[in-house]
Amino acid sequence: MSHKEQLSAQRVNTIINGESKREDKQCARVIEKVRADLEKEFGIHLFWEKKILLSDVIDHLKKIYPTVDFGTASDTSFMTPDGGITFIVGKDGERYPLLIAEVKNQGTNDLRAAEGKAKQAQGNAVERLGKNVIGFRTYMLNEAIFPFVCFGDGCDFNPGSSILDRVLTIAMFGNLNQEHTMNVGPHNEFNRGSYYFRGPYWTADEMYARLMPVARKAVFYYFSKYGDSYFKY
Repeated sequence: MSHKEQLSAQRVNTIINGESKREDKQCARVIEKVRADLEKEFGIHLFWEKKILLSDVIDHLKKIYPTVDFGTASDTSFMTPDGGITFIVGKDGERYPLLIAEVKNQGTNDLRAAEGKAKQAQGNAVERLGKNVIGFRTYMLNEAIFPFVCFGDGCDFNPGSSILDRVLTIAMFGNLNQEHTMNVGPHNEFNRGSYYFRGPYWTADEMYARLMPVARKAVFYYFSKYGDSYFKY
């Protein structure tokens, strides 16, 4: 690669990284508003965590499935969704996942086309998404909801892109740009999550309008399963 090409690649990566960081911060601000609004509406306590250790996930699973083997290669490995994990907290301090949010930006070919360059291979943001979905899906196997929401934007997600089929596969073939909070199927086997993907970026208002209904449904689900008095202060 020539020095000129290296500079061009560096420029593209800088734009992509800057866009991702901007959207991560925006998502965090939206999550904070969702948290504040839910606490005010329901009189509950919510806790936000940026990451969760795989060892903590395994400890949780061992309590629920004591006859099943689980393992991890490192005690320091973790999952860190872009929007973190919001938990509803019971009066005994037990935490239950209420909202898990991701933001993915993928695609540089629109920038390359503007510079008169040929298309390059599409990115791997979706593959990273898939890893987290598997982890959190397993973490919540004992619940009948999967309050996982991902916002994706970039030219790789324009209509007709084959990358969208990768997202659909992660979504257990549930339609994109629709909410899927409650598990469905005769045995609740489809714990899909909600995936909002398109070319243009998502605004803060658009994120809030999609995250809030998921979080509210999760609140009512936990109220129904464990009793609202267990969570209300």
